[in-house]
Amino acid sequence: MVPFGGWDMPVQYPAGILAEVHAVRNATGIFDVSHMGRLYLSGPKATEFLDWVLTGSAASLRVGRARYCMICNEKGGVIDDTIFYRLAEDRYLLIPNAGNRPAVVAWFQRWIGEKFSPGCIMEDVTDTTGLIAFQGPGAVNAIDKIADTPLSEMRPFSWAEATIQGAPVLVGRTGYTGEDGFEMLVQGEDVVKVWQILADSGATPCGLGARDVLRLEAGLPLHGHEIDEVTTPIEAGLDRFVRFDKEYVGSDVLKGQQDNGVERKLVGITLPGRSAPRAGYNILHEGETIGTVTSGSFSPTLDTSIGMGYVLERYVEPGAALDLDIRGRTVQVTVTELPFYKRPRRT
Repeated sequence: MVPFGGWDMPVQYPAGILAEVHAVRNATGIFDVSHMGRLYLSGPKATEFLDWVLTGSAASLRVGRARYCMICNEKGGVIDDTIFYRLAEDRYLLIPNAGNRPAVVAWFQRWIGEKFSPGCIMEDVTDTTGLIAFQGPGAVNAIDKIADTPLSEMRPFSWAEATIQGAPVLVGRTGYTGEDGFEMLVQGEDVVKVWQILADSGATPCGLGARDVLRLEAGLPLHGHEIDEVTTPIEAGLDRFVRFDKEYVGSDVLKGQQDNGVERKLVGITLPGRSAPRAGYNILHEGETIGTVTSGSFSPTLDTSIGMGYVLERYVEPGAALDLDIRGRTVQVTVTELPFYKRPRRT
């Protein structure tokens, strides 16, 4: 157990990180992700408010669907990345990251007060609810045996209400592992019960260590590493989650970067063996530092070491050979297209 974002979180369970990663890639794993925030936004101006503070469109999101996007500051830096769900015409659920929840709440309160009050109300239910991720290729087959409502036909990035042995849950077909699966918003008094039911179905409990390896294999950013308040979605290669046709906080900066380019970009790197790149290691070209690693690990799924980092824009071509400074030892790495891992199509 370690402190993480103001919560005590498990790094791993007795099976160990490698077994947990293997379970999610080949069967099912469960994660207690109750450290993630849970904010309800409602009112006649809720859609207008979200369109002002998010890089993705709330107005075009249909009731019953979810969308991934960023919350940016005036300079285009990422305050947080998030998934938000449209529950009704004027009601949404938004999931901020654990350590960023206070910053997101303060940011939202500022803009509600300045531009959207009265007409938009924010309710933080993080302390009275839990969030459990049920991930892996076996999750879809297992979910209908667990829930009292059929859920296996849900579309990706949709949500549905269900019950699990009498416990009400809001289920999203979303996740942070690169695998298919579900995330479940549960009332606080039901979290242990639902967790145990999922574990009894054969799912392997997984901790922060496996979660980090899985998201890295899938090329998914982690706030504080690949994205932060001085890094923009354009630099991070997240252009597809950014609108360029409407004004919102930071949109002028993001549009300018899209049109004119940026000095640095996020890339993947690979190197054989288990000498994993670590955050802060310098990336070199002919002895000159041209970038920095933001995340790295040995990938048990791919049996090689992988990492992500920022390099000068002229070095982003996949297949390019660069060097990595590992505590004074130089090793060659290969620029690799993200994501490193894509789940196979399963029937």
